[in-house]
Amino acid sequence: MSKSLNRVRAALDAAGVAVEIREVSQARTAAEAAEAAEAAGCALDQIAKSIIFRGENSGRVILFLTAGGNRVSAEKASSVAGEPLGKADAAQIRAETGFAIGGVSPVGHLTPIRCFWDPRLSDFATIWAAAGTPHHIFEIAPATLLRITGAEPAEFTE
Repeated sequence: MSKSLNRVRAALDAAGVAVEIREVSQARTAAEAAEAAEAAGCALDQIAKSIIFRGENSGRVILFLTAGGNRVSAEKASSVAGEPLGKADAAQIRAETGFAIGGVSPVGHLTPIRCFWDPRLSDFATIWAAAGTPHHIFEIAPATLLRITGAEPAEFTE
């Protein structure tokens, strides 16, 4: 098991959340989110995508958890973050979260991270999120994921 996958499992265990981690062929992009949804047997919007931006003032990465079919609006995301946002590069994402692009999990980060929540995710009984690799996802109740991430619900999608 990869270090990233182990870190996600440990974070979930520490939060008292028992989940099954499922291997899928790929879950990195919006198109692959559809593939992940098919593999999980769920609707596209039940896939919680982890979208990372870099705060231009803070210099830190900021995580936006959004429903699989939604796109993050950079303008709205900047507004809710309270600072202009730019592209976070792969090295910074790896350094702050511990995950490679395509496998960023909502939990198990190396450093504390600001996180915002797409309210669309709360419309479902369960959602699926990346488990630290581009090939692993886990199912969880939205309220549970919202609680353990400390995410702030906000309107930031197009």
